[in-house]
Amino acid sequence: MKMQQITIAVLLALVLGVPFLMSAGKKGTGHTPGTRTLIIVTPHVPQIRDEFGAGFVEWHKREFNEDVSIDWRTPGGTSEIRKSLNALFKQAIKDNTQGEDYTIDDGGVLRFKNTKTIPFDIFFGGGSFDHGLIKDGVTVDVDTPDGGKESIKVSMSRPADFTQAELDELFGENKIGPQQLYDPGQRWIGTALSSFGIVYNGDVFAKLGLENPTAFEDLTAPELSGWIALADPRQSGSITTTFDSILGNEGWEDGWRILRGMCGNTRYFTNSSTKPPIDVSQGEAAAGLAIDFYGRGQAQIIKDSGGGDRVGYTDPSGAVYVDADPVSIVNGCPDYELAARFVRYTLTDEAQALWQFKKNDPDNPLGVDGEPMGPRWHELRRMPVKRSMYVDYVDYFVDKADPFKLVSKVENPGWRTGVQVMMGCFGIDIANECRSAYTALNEAEIAMESGKLTSEEFAELDALFYAFPETEIDGEMVPFTEDTFRTVRNVWRDAKRQAQLEIEYTDFYRQNYREIVRRVKDIK
Repeated sequence: MKMQQITIAVLLALVLGVPFLMSAGKKGTGHTPGTRTLIIVTPHVPQIRDEFGAGFVEWHKREFNEDVSIDWRTPGGTSEIRKSLNALFKQAIKDNTQGEDYTIDDGGVLRFKNTKTIPFDIFFGGGSFDHGLIKDGVTVDVDTPDGGKESIKVSMSRPADFTQAELDELFGENKIGPQQLYDPGQRWIGTALSSFGIVYNGDVFAKLGLENPTAFEDLTAPELSGWIALADPRQSGSITTTFDSILGNEGWEDGWRILRGMCGNTRYFTNSSTKPPIDVSQGEAAAGLAIDFYGRGQAQIIKDSGGGDRVGYTDPSGAVYVDADPVSIVNGCPDYELAARFVRYTLTDEAQALWQFKKNDPDNPLGVDGEPMGPRWHELRRMPVKRSMYVDYVDYFVDKADPFKLVSKVENPGWRTGVQVMMGCFGIDIANECRSAYTALNEAEIAMESGKLTSEEFAELDALFYAFPETEIDGEMVPFTEDTFRTVRNVWRDAKRQAQLEIEYTDFYRQNYREIVRRVKDIK
């Protein structure tokens, strides 16, 4: 073998081997030969897997006097896992089209003769939206022995085994804002809560002469021009949810003004919702929108590295969308009993304490084993799902926020598609022109205050910046308003028509932005 080939082979071995070497020393991960094994597919980060893996193994040994281990599978994010399960179920049903190879009972429980057909017991983590799609399941057309076709619909999750009395004791009312904490049919159960708020760099805000942000509108301040980091809603489902929530809480007019103002202050748009918190912590951006545990987690990293409290995270009170982060038992799983036990473990006080207690703190309250509760290695900084945790243990939380109090009571209005289409046209695809126009508009306001511009002239510029284009439907020009949203959205269902309209919308915004810049330049 040539030296070049040997070198390539060695490098390839290192690339393939490093991930396994890095995970070999993690607590609560991997399979221990000779023990009963729970197979969990998850988008969760290693820190969560460490704490919940070790915690479940110890809890199970104490409760059932049996050693078990966890085999973690991490093929990608939540959407990737859902798509993989979807394909797996469809193929499994097609491969087992003879009635004796699988059964579906009255409760929708899928059972294969080959217990390894569906190789996962638990789907742990993600949002209720994706777990709801897992619950809805797949529909597969299969061949029948008589040469016909049969349509089979199967849920990809299986109900947990709680009684309603147990659920009532664990959760109380099945509600946080307009959202549920668990599926009434128990096909997904919330284990933690996720909110969507603002991550910010206090040092940058101080240098700009601003107070730390407490509301989404604060990110539209003129002083933040070029300082806001946002994810592209066409690429990030979580940020789309946040924008939709802002529209729901602020109303159509004020909500869109906030989103337009944020776009006018952007430093960039990214396709990854994890990037803004990192850049904010490094001072590359002043603020951005983030899922709570991304924001708090980055703040924790900076604090642990000696950076103090310069990075913060806030949930604007009463305006925050809060969602359950569920666990689902996979339908047709190899070990339902062990899977159901894991779900029960996640709702114990000792498991809930892993989300929010300080790590390895001897002052934490004692658990049933007589040892202080809480994580050993990582402060996860996520919010527990059980209300009782906020009553009994809030003094031991790293973050004192109570999502049950700060959650918005307003249901998301369902304008997500509008956010993706319109923001793409007015804020992302022509980002530089949007920023220039917003800067000019802010300059025009100063000119009005100094008497160089009349209030009527400023109102014209303001209307130009915040205007929406019209859409031709059946020969009529239809404005984009709260009342006409669904009418316009239905036109976008035709992909070719949507693409054509996006070109028209973008040109509309571009012309308005250029007109604003031109007029303000003439004032100077």
